[in-house]
Amino acid sequence: MRYLVAVLLCSFLVPAHADIEAKVNAALAAESRPEADRERDRNRRPLETLQFFGLEDNMRVLELIPGGGWYTRVLAPVLADDGKLYVAMGTGRVESALLGEPGFGEVEVIETAANIRREPGARYYTTDEFDIDVDNIDLALTFRNVHNFDQAGRERMHRAVFDTLRSGGVYGIIDHTRRHMEGETPENRRRIDPVLVIKEVQEAGFEFVDYSNLHYRADDELEYEVGRRSVSGNTDRFTFLFRKP
Repeated sequence: MRYLVAVLLCSFLVPAHADIEAKVNAALAAESRPEADRERDRNRRPLETLQFFGLEDNMRVLELIPGGGWYTRVLAPVLADDGKLYVAMGTGRVESALLGEPGFGEVEVIETAANIRREPGARYYTTDEFDIDVDNIDLALTFRNVHNFDQAGRERMHRAVFDTLRSGGVYGIIDHTRRHMEGETPENRRRIDPVLVIKEVQEAGFEFVDYSNLHYRADDELEYEVGRRSVSGNTDRFTFLFRKP
């Protein structure tokens, strides 16, 4: 009898994580996935990363600045049956390159008034004040994008994410590490101080929950531009998780 109870308990407790692992692995193995995407799996560790962020297949997930859709290709199939994937900000490439493909038609593009732009002579992009017109998001994610914006742009993005999340919803950020309090150099434009990111996200109202060393790289000396041949594909990246109270 006790054995039967233990088996029944395991059947209730195990499947959520097992299902996510199976669904993420299936998305990674999809025949339609480009070989160039597959080549980055070992470095980006998508399964472990999404598990750290607490992804479940019934979540409402927002991906900010999806680029060409590397993570969109993984998230959309996982959420297709019971969840929902939204993309917002800088969605032009993913719209033209991916969302018309079979299996990705249910991804919803959220238009904003962010007006992402780089002013003449400016080093970073900025935005206008904007809202993300969707509510009760469970999980918001952005991968290697925060460094692209000036302080005003970053703060507006964090506030917009805060407003779109439900209470208890979480915000995951990965980005290239800059040395703490290092001044601007020609080499660090695409890096950002992780302590500064924590400070700014907390000021937007979030609680800092956890960090992961999944993307820590001891041999990145934080000295060179992330696109340099000696660094590209092996940058040290911080992985942070925040929660809306």
